[in-house]
Amino acid sequence: MKVHNDLKQLPKFEQAVLTIGSFDGVHRGHQKILDCIKKEASHIGGESVVVTFHPHPRLIVDPRAEHIRLITTIEEKIYLLSQYGIDHLVVVPFTLEFAQMSAKEYVEDFLLAHFRPHTIVIGYDHRFGYNRQGDIQLLKWYSHKVGFRVIEIEPQLVDTITVSSTRIRKAIATGDIRTATKLLGHYLPIIGPVVHGRKIGRSLGFPTANVEVRMKEKLLPPNGIYAAFVTYKNKRHQGALYIGNRPSIEGKEQRTVEVHIFDFQKDIYHDRLLIEVVDFIRPDQRFESEDALRNQIAHDLKVCRNILDVAAQEALSHKPFPKVAIVLLNYNTRHLLRQYLPHVLATDYPNIQVVVADNGSTDGSADYIATEFPEVQLIRLSANKGYAGGYNEALKHVHADYYALLNTDVRPDPDWLQPLIEWMERDAHIAAAMPKIRWLRREAYFEYAGAAGGFIDNWGYPFCRGRIFQTLEQDMGQYDDALEVFWASGAAFVVRAGIFHAFDGFDADFFAHLEEIDLCWRFKRAGYKVIAVPSSLVWHLGGQTLQYGHPQKTFLNFRNSLFTLSKNEPSRRLWWLIPLRLLLDGIAALMLLFPHGPSHVWAIARAHFSYYHHLPNILRKRKETLELVSRNSVGPNRTWIGRFRKNILVQYYLLRKRYWSQLNWYAQPHKLIPRTI
Repeated sequence: MKVHNDLKQLPKFEQAVLTIGSFDGVHRGHQKILDCIKKEASHIGGESVVVTFHPHPRLIVDPRAEHIRLITTIEEKIYLLSQYGIDHLVVVPFTLEFAQMSAKEYVEDFLLAHFRPHTIVIGYDHRFGYNRQGDIQLLKWYSHKVGFRVIEIEPQLVDTITVSSTRIRKAIATGDIRTATKLLGHYLPIIGPVVHGRKIGRSLGFPTANVEVRMKEKLLPPNGIYAAFVTYKNKRHQGALYIGNRPSIEGKEQRTVEVHIFDFQKDIYHDRLLIEVVDFIRPDQRFESEDALRNQIAHDLKVCRNILDVAAQEALSHKPFPKVAIVLLNYNTRHLLRQYLPHVLATDYPNIQVVVADNGSTDGSADYIATEFPEVQLIRLSANKGYAGGYNEALKHVHADYYALLNTDVRPDPDWLQPLIEWMERDAHIAAAMPKIRWLRREAYFEYAGAAGGFIDNWGYPFCRGRIFQTLEQDMGQYDDALEVFWASGAAFVVRAGIFHAFDGFDADFFAHLEEIDLCWRFKRAGYKVIAVPSSLVWHLGGQTLQYGHPQKTFLNFRNSLFTLSKNEPSRRLWWLIPLRLLLDGIAALMLLFPHGPSHVWAIARAHFSYYHHLPNILRKRKETLELVSRNSVGPNRTWIGRFRKNILVQYYLLRKRYWSQLNWYAQPHKLIPRTI
């Protein structure tokens, strides 16, 4: 989701499906509207756009503004809206001048001038303009005059109670957290930085993180103890939340928000936490001694653990797990299957099927699988069709919601799959997701074939977050944020089965190497997202089919890079890009001459000869790819995300920038805010 804070800097929206509102709490009624604009945008190949206001309009127009309480701060609102797969969020600065716009000016000078909507979706009670003069009838009148659609959403009912922000505020204010959660459709969030406190909890043996709530209008539950989930750097923990004035501690205290995170011992000062309030435990109270307070806290923590364990199980039981087929393509890797397949089978996910597709092996590995791993589905292919052709053929015989494609030399963590599926289940526009990949030979380091997410430069040279050319970074948590990237590593990634087949799978002419980049490029051209989720972790040995220094690998990498560019780049770029690549590849060949010898120079030369030989076929595929992308489009082209606008060769070899974090991005790639499951 792209966030815009300046009306003067808005992009030119394409077929905008628009909704407008305060969205305080982003409750279930709001979510119905969000689902509607996503669905409508998908149908017309447009963009879903949410317009909200900051500060809240009532704080500007209501003379009693000091008494107003809001469910969510603007940061919490942005976080919640980001969970629903919206393309754009426009945060409009709400001023007295804006509030005095007439309903006619609001429609003409604001909605039509800035958004040129194809469709406007609003709630049943939406009003706008000075003194709330505008309503749905006025919008419908303009829709006939100007030519946009208007869709009205009826009130959302939960257990016969109409969902509204007012009802939710009342539930929160009285400590009825369960009712608030039911009406919200999610837990009440509290987001803020960790600040220094008096460290009283630490002295009692229960250290807490003091979270600063900077918006005075933020509605907090009554003082007391609450069970809560706490998300820190993409990982969700259990915890106990305290809201109150510390009546057992001498000295007057301001109201504080503190959370004790279970089984957690990191220094997180100044970092931001997401707290989700799950249930009320007890009111705040005064204790006569530290021992009495300490004993009560220990009891509270046990109660919190029990409640949170049940909450986690209920969340799982109410949501069916989509079926995932973990598919390994094998070619003469019996020794690897023996070593790593047991780790794959130990994947902690309740609805998986493990498949080994044998690519015409001659080492007896197919028979070995059939004998030693009868629980594994075995698909025997007649010949070695390479990575691309082998997977294309095998996946025709696999039926699942998702395909998790793993190399046979990958050792996954037991819980590697769940985070990837959770991200993809939350956003239907995520076509593929990859884990963080470390190297089995040096387990603290990122691995060559993907690291923490794949990127590409403006000349078509791929690199990774954590690996640029031959430089591998040590993983010290520096790239632990989930991120929208350009490509997902073929060594380990998850793809939606339906989308994989809709895009005709991999290009079999690639045989091996870069076919995943070509596939992801097609996804992104059609408006889909490709993401890296570092909370999912696997280890990769690498170089088992072709060693990293093998000339044939060099040949395939350079040739397939040219294939990929020619199929996917706009024609206005290709006329100069391919000749320039000939020059740059020549320079690369000279740089490989001394460390690797003439075999690699010849490999690059062969790559170009092969490219020109296949050019008529590539031009035909270019046309077919355009039709394929157009037929499957769900939104605007997203290839600008994850693309480095400079030359990575210059950055690496001349400017000596060896780490992803050292690169000077014109616009940072989209970061994905940690989400609630």
